Formats: sequence, C-alpha cells, structure tokens
Amino acid sequence: MEFRHLRYFLMLAEELHFGRAAQRLSISQPPLSLNIQQLEASVGAQLFTRNSRGVQLTAAGQAFVPAARALLAQASAAAREARDVAEGQSGQLHIGFAGTMLYCGLPQILSSFQTSHPRLRLVLRELSSSEQLSELLRDRLDVGFVPTPRVPPGFEQILVASQPLVACLPASHPLAGAASVALAELAGQDLVVVSRTVSPDYHERIVMLCEQAGWMPQVVHELRHWLSVVSLVSQGLGVALVPQALQQSALAGAVFVPLREVDARYDTRCLWRSERDQTALGDFVQAVRGGLLPHG
Repeated sequence: MEFRHLRYFLMLAEELHFGRAAQRLSISQPPLSLNIQQLEASVGAQLFTRNSRGVQLTAAGQAFVPAARALLAQASAAAREARDVAEGQSGQLHIGFAGTMLYCGLPQILSSFQTSHPRLRLVLRELSSSEQLSELLRDRLDVGFVPTPRVPPGFEQILVASQPLVACLPASHPLAGAASVALAELAGQDLVVVSRTVSPDYHERIVMLCEQAGWMPQVVHELRHWLSVVSLVSQGLGVALVPQALQQSALAGAVFVPLREVDARYDTRCLWRSERDQTALGDFVQAVRGGLLPHG
C-alpha cells in the first residue's frame, strides 16, 4: 500500500465516478482503476462495487475512509515536521551553560532566539565546564557556553564573555573598602575556590596566580558553583577570586574589589562540534554572534 493509493481511494470515494475522479487527479481512468485494484488487493477486501448504476462504497470501503484520511494526515504532518526541523523551525536544541552566563547576556540571547523560533524547543542544562565538554563530545548537547581558556580540537568557538577576576571579600574584611587589592595582600587567608573537577582550568589558574604573587594558597573549600563560592565568602568563611559578573548577584555580605598588578581574565566560549550540520544550530550561533555584550 502506498500513499498514492490512499489519495486515489479518497478521491474516488468522494466522486463515486471514475471519470471525474481521474480528471481531478490529473490522470487517465485506467491508472486510477489499476491503483484501486492494487489497494483492494493490499487491504484484502473489496472497497467499491461497480455496476450499471455507477460506483458505490462497500461496507469495508466506508470503514476504510476515516482510516485513510487519518493515515494521509499523519504522513502530511510527519513530512511537515521533517521539513521544519531541516529548516531549523522545529525540533529541539540542547544547550549547556555555566551559571555565570546568566549575568553575561545569555537570557537575552535565549529570549530573542525563542521569539524568532517559537516552535523550536530550547532544552537548557546548567553544567560544569568538564561536564559540558563531555556531553558535547557525546552529542548530548548541541552547543555549550563553556568557561575555558582553551578550545579542544574538533570544536568551533565564539568568545562570548571575557571579564576580569576580582577579589570577593566578606563585608567585614579590612580591605573591603579599598579601591583595589593586590593578591599579595590576601596571603595567608583561607581561600574558597571552584572545584578542580568542575572547572579545572580556572581552579589551576587561581592557584597559579596566588603562587605567582608569592604565597601558597590555603584552599579550605572547593565548591561546584561560583554563586556558592560567593555565598560562603559573604558568611565570612574565606576570600575568593571570582568573575566580575558575579557582582550582579547582589549577595548581601559580599564585597567585590578589583585586582591590581595582575590581568587575570575569565573567558567563556560558545562551543559546538565542527562536524555538526544542523540548521537550528547555525541559526542559534548567528543569534549568539548578534547578541554578544561588550567584553568587560
């Protein structure tokens, strides 16, 4: 049974006349008759009676009409869905992101893209750097916003945010009111950092900056999220170096002071696999390019 058979059947069921049905289908009568015979053989039942009074639907034919309509409608919907997915207008786009991107323009990019692609479902997952890279390699993410200074082989990238690291201090800290702070001034104080397993590049970068300033950091807390780092600092449980955008968290009890004598950056990149060929992904990448905020 082919979809052509169903279309021919429904036209004949509507006209109950081979000549008129063939004319509406823009074919001659013999091919129409042949296709109806093939359909009846496939179904295993006679669908029409043919006599001197014309063409009539049998009981089997009457029962087959709604099923044939449903099958054609389903096929049409499936074809339309496939075209929409191919054109990037439907389907799903799986997006990974680090929490700091919520303060760096990601909500605005998502809102704008969703407006222009209302039937495309955006599936968001907040993941660490290492988790995003793993999911991208396994094709479980289409695109990720990954805090990393390095781009792994096989990935395309856009630098979406580059911001300085700043000192995050408890409001009661002696340097909380300073215009800036040197890393050497934080020597010997308890340090709160993101876990090495969560963000290995920036964990190592922060430790290295302290060592370059002449002191070995005393790491007392390793956490999964930058906001958790700021929260512990706000409660007087240490000091930290954090991305400047976290100032927007406005967490009571935490103060953010620029670093001097060092240019330490926190870079976030939009990454996707080079081999991915997906219209929706291409559209989203263009939206990211068009929605970038100036790098701080």
